[in-house]
Amino acid sequence: MPEISRFYGIVIKMFFKPKEHEPSHLHALYGEHIGIFDLRTMEMTEGDLPKKRKSL
Repeated sequence: MPEISRFYGIVIKMFFKPKEHEPSHLHALYGEHIGIFDLRTMEMTEGDLPKKRKSL
């Protein structure tokens, strides 16, 4: 999974091929925590990302 951004210790990764990994989402990694965000709504659909990092 390609890394597309890194800031404040958060790594953002995303697949680029449409329909390969639906619904479209990105992965936010912070230490041992992970958050999966829907790209359409930017809501966290899965994960345990700390609230402070989730808001970034």
